[in-house]
Amino acid sequence: MVMTKLTMSASAIALGTAGIIMTFVPEAVLGYFSLEMSRMLVLLVQILGALYFAFGMLNWMSKASLIGGIYNRPIAVANFSHFFIAGLALIKSIISNSDLPLIFLVIGIVYLIFALLFGLILFKHPIVEKNN
Repeated sequence: MVMTKLTMSASAIALGTAGIIMTFVPEAVLGYFSLEMSRMLVLLVQILGALYFAFGMLNWMSKASLIGGIYNRPIAVANFSHFFIAGLALIKSIISNSDLPLIFLVIGIVYLIFALLFGLILFKHPIVEKNN
């Protein structure tokens, strides 16, 4: 239960922070990655920011819940899927294009660590502590 709460809290903070940044300063995000500014791309980054913030809020609000095995399975599946698929995409991009900034590798590794943790949460039955 402690690992679950820490994982949920850490992912909530990471996703929420990314969501707030992408929602309120999408131009800075696009500029950091040297991407061409367009109104449509700014809008897409803001929408992605809203998605990240919402996912972060879901994790924050669920951090005290029993998660794992059959308990709150949709939350565990959604987190595992998100972090695993995005982590693989980031690592694949780094492997196929070595000119990408180092931040992509760092984010990819963080994503794969969260994928591993959520995979453990998903496929391991939570241990309920007994109060004596």
